[in-house]
Amino acid sequence: MKKTKKNVEENGGGKFRGAERSAYFARREAAKVLRVVLEGDAKRRALASIKSLIYQPSVRNKKATFALLCETLKHLPIIKDVLEAASILNTKWKRQQELVYIIVYDILFGQAVSLVGDAEKYLMRHEGALRSSLKQLLLQRNVKTVKQLIALHEIPDVSVPRYVRVNTLKLDVDSALLELQKNYSVQKDNLLAELLILPPGTDLHDHPLVKNGSIFMQGKASSMAAPALSPQPGWEVIDACAAPGNKTIHLAALMKSRGKIVACELKKERVKRLKDTIKLSGASNIQVLNEDFLNINPKDPSYSKVNAILLDPSCSGSGTSASRLDHLLPSKTAGQDTDMERLSKLATFQRKALEHALLFPALERVVYSTCSINQIENEDVIKSVLPIAESYGFQLAKPFPEWQCRGLPVFEGSECLIRTDPAEHGEGFFIALFVRKAAISSECSNKNETRSFRNTSVIKNAQRKKKRMPFIGTNPFKMWLYDQVM
Repeated sequence: MKKTKKNVEENGGGKFRGAERSAYFARREAAKVLRVVLEGDAKRRALASIKSLIYQPSVRNKKATFALLCETLKHLPIIKDVLEAASILNTKWKRQQELVYIIVYDILFGQAVSLVGDAEKYLMRHEGALRSSLKQLLLQRNVKTVKQLIALHEIPDVSVPRYVRVNTLKLDVDSALLELQKNYSVQKDNLLAELLILPPGTDLHDHPLVKNGSIFMQGKASSMAAPALSPQPGWEVIDACAAPGNKTIHLAALMKSRGKIVACELKKERVKRLKDTIKLSGASNIQVLNEDFLNINPKDPSYSKVNAILLDPSCSGSGTSASRLDHLLPSKTAGQDTDMERLSKLATFQRKALEHALLFPALERVVYSTCSINQIENEDVIKSVLPIAESYGFQLAKPFPEWQCRGLPVFEGSECLIRTDPAEHGEGFFIALFVRKAAISSECSNKNETRSFRNTSVIKNAQRKKKRMPFIGTNPFKMWLYDQVM
């Protein structure tokens, strides 16, 4: 029997034509992700970012689903107002409200909706009521066009470069650069040797180098945490809150897969993602532990040789809200994104985790990092823990001395802290490095130098200046210039 237009049936009995099939499944995939997003936003406990949810393996048509989800979220306040005014939903469809939101977006703002599913058929029968309600909404908001109405709710998109980190366990940086330059404008980052920069909006999700784990899409600020810790090949390292695993495998690359990394992840649903990332990277020195880092006993002989800990605990994510697309969430558009009670609870946990990390007996270095811009999660945590750290023989060190954006000046030593500015760097991150004083003498060749190292160079410069001929003259600028040159 020939396939005709009438043969298009609801999923479960017949077959769809190509475009209709693609649209049908994209709507349902988007609806599933939208439900997770909205539930997480309502509880202020997101399972993952919007991008992470879209690009998980179970989502087949990623590009179409991503576009549909983002556009629906952008228009969600309008869609909700229209549905409330039209009053067309019965109990059945209220239970599938995420799918309804997706389809209503397509009806009012997107592509034409084919009658290929029960939900589509139901909502298309009420298209007139939906459009009438939208027209009334325009009058109420005192705007003339849908575009103007959308503009009332829109938040400008943040345009940031696409950063990719080369996985040196599989490919060297120059080879990755040459391969990417075949199709894109690419340059090396001036701070991190393994980081490459591409134009904003560059989509690499289907690129062979991404699929085979030769490169990983990772922001610059996020890529600074592992080098700040600077683990050496052969060390034993703990990644305390490891999933999704980008920093974990970065540690493995820096260690050249020698030594041992214990990757802790409390949430079982995130362990699979962590294991998938590790497998893709080819790292062979990582042990995954589905355990709360706080439950690990520092006195356990199994951890008696741990040299370094990377602690990137749960945080508000306020620094990556733009790249995570959090600005599309209902709580953000409604101005409910500052929850001080939640921030206080997070800070309490963060302090507890950092204090716990400092208890490991052989520890030499600890990096504490967040993707937050909030002082309560950053400088305040470090300030409160610093006396305890000093009692254990640790002091703050200054990673990436050339980096200009530093901690808020709320305590002595905050100039050692690293911040990245969302406006300038595309995302807001915070990094603090603790180094045990007994280990400082063995790190003089390390790029992440402490203030103690800098004192040494000052003394050497002073000794060198004693041997030079004195400057003869009265011009202050020339005297200063002579000092700099000599």
